[in-house]
Amino acid sequence: MKATAKAPRPAYLCDACGHQPPKWVGRCPECGEWGSIVESTMGPALGAMRNVAPRQPGEPARPIATISAEPARAVATGVGELDRVLGGGLVPGAVVLLAGEPGVGKSTLLLDVAQQWAIKSGSNALVISGEESVSQVRLRAERMNTLHDKLYLASESDLAAVIGHLDAVKPGLLVLDSVQTISAPGTDGIPGGVTQVRAVTAAVVAIAKERNIATVLVGHVTKDGNVAGPRVLEHLVDVVLHFEGDKHSSLRLIRGMKNRFGAADEVGCFEMHDTGITSLSDPSGLFLTRYAEPVPGTCVMVAMEGRRALMTEVQALIGAQVPGSPRRTVSGLDSARLAMILAVLERRTKRMALHDKEVFAATVGGIKVTEPAADLSIALAVASAGLNLAISPRLTAIGEVGLTGEIRRVSAIQRRLSEAARLGFKFALVPPGSGASVEGTTMMGMKVVEVDQVAAALQWAAKFSAE
Repeated sequence: MKATAKAPRPAYLCDACGHQPPKWVGRCPECGEWGSIVESTMGPALGAMRNVAPRQPGEPARPIATISAEPARAVATGVGELDRVLGGGLVPGAVVLLAGEPGVGKSTLLLDVAQQWAIKSGSNALVISGEESVSQVRLRAERMNTLHDKLYLASESDLAAVIGHLDAVKPGLLVLDSVQTISAPGTDGIPGGVTQVRAVTAAVVAIAKERNIATVLVGHVTKDGNVAGPRVLEHLVDVVLHFEGDKHSSLRLIRGMKNRFGAADEVGCFEMHDTGITSLSDPSGLFLTRYAEPVPGTCVMVAMEGRRALMTEVQALIGAQVPGSPRRTVSGLDSARLAMILAVLERRTKRMALHDKEVFAATVGGIKVTEPAADLSIALAVASAGLNLAISPRLTAIGEVGLTGEIRRVSAIQRRLSEAARLGFKFALVPPGSGASVEGTTMMGMKVVEVDQVAAALQWAAKFSAE
């Protein structure tokens, strides 16, 4: 008896997050969405793909030396900090994905970018909003003073209508806010689902490449801070940027996560205010406090945000002695590293008893610093508060603290010291091997001292504070 061939096993896909469970379930085990598991369509078999007949290419391959790079030159947007992260500006035909939490200021930033593009490039800029009406966008534009004859607005949620606007306006810049609100006709799934987002993004990328339109797609993020939708979304676009910031702070940061045209670790700084958003070419002033007299419990470090050095003030306060487990409260710092530093200070310096006291530590300006290079400044700020010793405001401390109290090397020491010298700091404590000496070396107009132990750093801080 002839055996019958088995039917292929159906595959299932979550239309919300892209997870592929082995069988159909009512609720996605990955994202927790109900009713989002659908049967996916299997692609052609590998054997069939091998039988694809060749065809004449539209453009023959050419030697690389004969190809001009001018069409791929970046065009400055006029927003300095965004150009910094992009690597000089927007490349015609490039697609940028800007992701961020709701209310962080994505639409505000891109409206300013579109206006600057319309002014400087001379070509039209088209902003298509799938979340707001054109009247709502117009109100924001009036508040920001971003009205321009070459800046066009439309409110659409259908991909075919979006393409119609592109045919009519012929823009040099397209802002699609947001990609999760646009639906592609003839594609299964709900708007914002995996299938729809993939189809819309693929279509927009193809049109941008064909017509040389610089395109910015606004994307949502999940509760974990990742770009919502399938991971293939990040592979389809040329640049992925994350726009982040605390709603209670005016500081906003753009981080490059992927960039085919420049460095992927650049950071741009912005300040939100009532009339819009502005670039901060020198943001260190946001993270420092000016005192009439030195105050105990403060120390300044140089934090690295990507390739950018930012002067950051660390503040510490020693609370009352309490029975049981005292509080260890941080803001903008790593609580685990603070607990470790407190133990090192108590055991290695023999000058403070911190195990039964409340300790509070924070950064100034809402910046988050979690890199190990902040250890030494945290230790000095806590010691300054515990000993009631005011550290010189002209001193900066950089280094990682080990469990034995040693100071370890960190990256980008020269870049950090250059930023401190530019802002007028006179003293610096750095780890061994940084190019200075244990007795002090004049570098970039500062006296730089290498310290190998926390106790030695505390002695030098007291000495500099007396000068």
